[in-house]
Amino acid sequence: MPGAKRLQPVKREPAALSIAHQLTQAIMDGTLPPGTQLGEAELAAELGVSRGPLREAMQRLVQQGIARSEPHRGVFVITLTQDDVRDIYLARTAVESAACRLILGRDPQGSADRLALVHGAMAEAAQRGDHTALSAADTELHQVLVDESGSPRLKRMAQTLFVETRMCITALQDKYPVPDVMVDEHAAIIQAIRDGDEEHLLRLMEEHMQDAVDRLTQDPVQGAPDAAVVAAGS
Repeated sequence: MPGAKRLQPVKREPAALSIAHQLTQAIMDGTLPPGTQLGEAELAAELGVSRGPLREAMQRLVQQGIARSEPHRGVFVITLTQDDVRDIYLARTAVESAACRLILGRDPQGSADRLALVHGAMAEAAQRGDHTALSAADTELHQVLVDESGSPRLKRMAQTLFVETRMCITALQDKYPVPDVMVDEHAAIIQAIRDGDEEHLLRLMEEHMQDAVDRLTQDPVQGAPDAAVVAAGS
């Protein structure tokens, strides 16, 4: 067509990014649990890739903070302490509270509608008793909340925090909130966005995060903080 712009070739996702995505998913769902060594030979064979892009992918995980590199030993999935759990949720509170303020100044009704769609999936998962789907919907809802802020830097800051959150929830299912309580808490946050009530919204967000910290750092038998290392992220 005369004067029409030429279409650009579709760029394939670099192999290292695809591998890093698969490894991240495996870390989040517990397939690669905390402390696991990421062996090059085994992973290369399982993924059907060469070691070059695999090494690059593993380095991305190290840079992201969900894996650690030990000289002369290799790369391992991180294991977080209870202090890490508290710090992660402190950071999440800061990031998501900032996102809430930005949402209220942009399009709170539209954001609430988009959050409500994810909340519907969360409610359905809770009704089915599907904890895996519930966890995924929980993470997605918070991702949407940060996305709705319109801040690319908040989105980048939240990425690793969400991965670590899924790691912890996967490993500590017994401390996960009662499904109905979880659904109700998120419904209240969405309603506060609709109402444009910043003070109430920020209070709900802080209480929501603190409740998660209390659950994830509590001894399941004694009901008191356990000094042992949490066998997961948060």
